[in-house]
Amino acid sequence: MISNIFGKTKPINFIIVSAFLFVLYWIVNLVIFNKSYAPEELIFQLLVLSVFLFSLFVVDFILQRNKVTSPNSFGILFYALLTMVFSETLSDNNALLCSFFLLLALRRLISIRSLKNIKPKIFDATLWILVASLFYEWVILYLILVFTAIYIYEPKNIRNWLVPFAGVFSVFMVSYAMMVITENTDYFINHYQFNFEFNQVYFANWGNSTKFIIYVLSVVIVGVFAFLKLGKAGLGQIVTMRLLAFAFIIGLVVKVLNGTEGSYPIIISFFPAVVFFTNYIEAVKKANIKEIILMISVVIPFLVFITEATLK
Repeated sequence: MISNIFGKTKPINFIIVSAFLFVLYWIVNLVIFNKSYAPEELIFQLLVLSVFLFSLFVVDFILQRNKVTSPNSFGILFYALLTMVFSETLSDNNALLCSFFLLLALRRLISIRSLKNIKPKIFDATLWILVASLFYEWVILYLILVFTAIYIYEPKNIRNWLVPFAGVFSVFMVSYAMMVITENTDYFINHYQFNFEFNQVYFANWGNSTKFIIYVLSVVIVGVFAFLKLGKAGLGQIVTMRLLAFAFIIGLVVKVLNGTEGSYPIIISFFPAVVFFTNYIEAVKKANIKEIILMISVVIPFLVFITEATLK
């Protein structure tokens, strides 16, 4: 049943997943975290929620446009399920906005594989990563991914290596101009301090540490299967998969380095995980086995969410 519904790209699938995440968002914020909002704050929360829901369309667009996966809706399904497992991310506006801009950056980096308009894509990716770093300073590490993409696709053109620096300069000038207008010229100094704050409270909780470890191991295992599948098929997607694997590692590093209480940047690692999970489920040919795996994939996040909600 699940494979029949999400095995194809249909508008109804977006409606189902979006409605589910809409309800989940308010349950997490209003019920689990007991937040209350003034009218002006509620407008901002609706804006953040809209950006988050639009991220679903960005995820699907990247997958389908670049043919990272087959035409199906498994990608947005797994994105929603991972959000349910790490539901605390829905209470962190910075994480949701940061994730959105990183998706825009990944969209441009993955599209470099067409070897068309490489420089504008590098510039755009750099710009979006820098915008994302305004929410979490350690996200600037994703600039390494930009240089990695240049090295993979067209390293001999020296101008490609200079484009990220032009992007950094452009964002800095625009941002600094805005800070002068708002009389907040110390923002960069205060924001980009790059302090290492290991969140002992979060990882000391056996529930948080257990699901984090299981999440990482699951992605690694299905990632290996995905690489083997693409390797045997001899597809050019193997390069994209390597880039996404590196993006996943950087996402985990940012999660560990950013230990500020109340921040949950784990969501920035979801997209590479979604690609690996989707490629794995596509590799399962027997319909009954695929259905069982999908049912387990749906049931477990619900159990995790209900258990955590009950304990809080």
